[in-house]
Amino acid sequence: MSEKKEASVWQGFKAFLMRGNVVDLAVAVVIGAAFTNIVNSVVKGLINPLVGAIGTQNLDSYSTCIKEPCTLNADGTVRSGVQIMWGSVLGATLSFVITAAVVYFLMVLPMAKYLARVEARRKAKEGTHEVIEVTELEVLKEIRDALVAQRGNGHNQR
Repeated sequence: MSEKKEASVWQGFKAFLMRGNVVDLAVAVVIGAAFTNIVNSVVKGLINPLVGAIGTQNLDSYSTCIKEPCTLNADGTVRSGVQIMWGSVLGATLSFVITAAVVYFLMVLPMAKYLARVEARRKAKEGTHEVIEVTELEVLKEIRDALVAQRGNGHNQR
């Protein structure tokens, strides 16, 4: 009985792995990891230099000391005082906004437009198909009426 149960569990696991959602999720994770590198490069290569034109290129260095004296260790950790590291929050926020913008403008918006075009074509084909069917039905009715009229004229002539 345990062999049958193990086979059933294995078959269930195999079926789970073969479902489309799992494969789609795996692809999304791989693409997301690669996309993270692109976003980080944009932040480090474009955003940080633009911010650096005003101040420093390293957003992590922006902070506010709310309890004096604020001193940092060589590794950047706070030795004394209370320091708000708002620069790192700003950097993470910019990364998120850039990621969201790129995903929306390069993936979501074009896909939505494509799907809308496909749906419009499908509806146009359905509309044309219905018009053709109605027209064919009307023509068949006219042929039927003409045949009935001919039969009626033929019976009257005999």
